Amino acid sequence: MAIKEELEALRDKVKANLKEIKNKIELTNEKANVLGKKGPFAQIMANMRNLTVEERKEVGMISNQYKTELSDAFDAKLAELNDAEINARLLNETVDVTLPGLKANVGSIHPLNQTIMELEDLFIGMGYEIAEGPEIETDEYCFEKLNLPKGHPARDMQDTFYIDPEHLLRSQTSPVQARTMEKKGGAPIKIVCPGKVYRRDADDATHSHQFMQFEGLVLGEDISLANLKGALLEIAKKMFGQSNKIRLRPSFFPFTEPSVEVDVSCSRCGGK
Repeated sequence: MAIKEELEALRDKVKANLKEIKNKIELTNEKANVLGKKGPFAQIMANMRNLTVEERKEVGMISNQYKTELSDAFDAKLAELNDAEINARLLNETVDVTLPGLKANVGSIHPLNQTIMELEDLFIGMGYEIAEGPEIETDEYCFEKLNLPKGHPARDMQDTFYIDPEHLLRSQTSPVQARTMEKKGGAPIKIVCPGKVYRRDADDATHSHQFMQFEGLVLGEDISLANLKGALLEIAKKMFGQSNKIRLRPSFFPFTEPSVEVDVSCSRCGGK
């Protein structure tokens, strides 16, 4: 029967077309064109008036069967396109779960670190370099290379934390000077050395077993106490204010010669 053959051919054609559809818009349009009231199924069924009652019944059953079959095929294709869309999205949005997470910025800069950074900026502006060294030092670099042999009075003052006979928690940042001089090999040096130091002091309001030092070293021709005085005065004025009175006075330290200390007038009372 010609109508039955047309229906079968239409079904096979639609199934073949479904394999070529790449997106849901094409699928929606194809479904409306095939199964809609003005689609090919409706046009074929319009010719049933020329059939007998038995033939109409048979063709009607075949037509409904093919329409149901194609409707299921359209639904399956839609599910396939949805799965492909989700998989593509997941592929594009892949997250490497082994990457470290973003850390929230909490708190602020510690006052000690803030002071050190301000001092570093000031000294860098004066042509100094920042030098650093290990906090666990050898006795050789912490004392011997700084002309502080065993029995030197400076060692008694610093009562050091020894890890073993040759290793210690540095009691001063001066080992950085020794390491820098070795590295430079006689070339001019202009450095400052900030960092933590450790001494066996009893903790109280003015002492701590761990504290910060910030020292400098300048080596070169025509370097004198005047250079030290100029640097100290410049830093003191920038840190404490131009209006404060600054005084350098002679002092005694068993590990430096000559030695001076810096006095700064009170910023609240104006030195009264």
